[in-house]
Amino acid sequence: MYKIIFSDIDGTLLGPKRELTKPTIKEIQKLKNKIPIILVSSRMPRQMYHLQEELDILELPLIAFNGAYVVQNKKVIHSTEIPVGIIEKLVNENEKNGPDKIHISLFNADDWYVDSMDYWALREETNTKTSPEVKTNKDVVSLWKSKGKGAHKIMCMGDKDKIDAIYTYLEENYGAVLHLYRSKETYIEIANKEVSKLTGINKLLNCCYPDFTLEETVAFGDNYNDVEMIAAVGCGVAVANARKEVLSVAKAVTEHHKEDGVAIYLKKLFNS
Repeated sequence: MYKIIFSDIDGTLLGPKRELTKPTIKEIQKLKNKIPIILVSSRMPRQMYHLQEELDILELPLIAFNGAYVVQNKKVIHSTEIPVGIIEKLVNENEKNGPDKIHISLFNADDWYVDSMDYWALREETNTKTSPEVKTNKDVVSLWKSKGKGAHKIMCMGDKDKIDAIYTYLEENYGAVLHLYRSKETYIEIANKEVSKLTGINKLLNCCYPDFTLEETVAFGDNYNDVEMIAAVGCGVAVANARKEVLSVAKAVTEHHKEDGVAIYLKKLFNS
């Protein structure tokens, strides 16, 4: 009945050490020649390639930046950016705080820029096994202005009170055009409001798998940015550690991500 699988990465597919576990690798490698298995994440593509390589699915597409960027073998299938004018205003607002400013990471395709290798940059580098390029936020804005580029994602990180203040600023000024995800109290992930993981799935199905429907789709997730995707597909599965908003729309619940929940459900669903 089901023809394609989509899975979130962090908090869903990865195990307790933020790595793919042996049972997960084994189960996906058993299925990969029968059914496409697509990674769909808030991560940039470069932070997903090593996972594809471990799963032996490098030839398959990726949905990155919460649906803002869909790519296969580095060929762009879909791209929606945050306009550089909005980025500039956010950067200028942050600069007003001087040494108390928050960390802002700016992403476009496989480019990741940070002001400096501070605590937050080093933490993300460790978590994602990729390294950013050090370039000030202002210099990135200038560069992107000259090239007509925007951001596929912005990540703001810092102490909770500072993040709360930036969140309020963004919501009041750009709530109508930006998605603001609070995956943690110290994080804000920002994307264009025109996109979501579900829009990314629809773009990919229309382009690469036109004979597949959402009803024939399985998806796994755990967090706020997975809700729309989990609710819309034929078999939306929440891991046990998922937010209540995800659990409330899921058609099934599997074990915790630290207990190989995705692998366990796939084995049961496909009798593999």
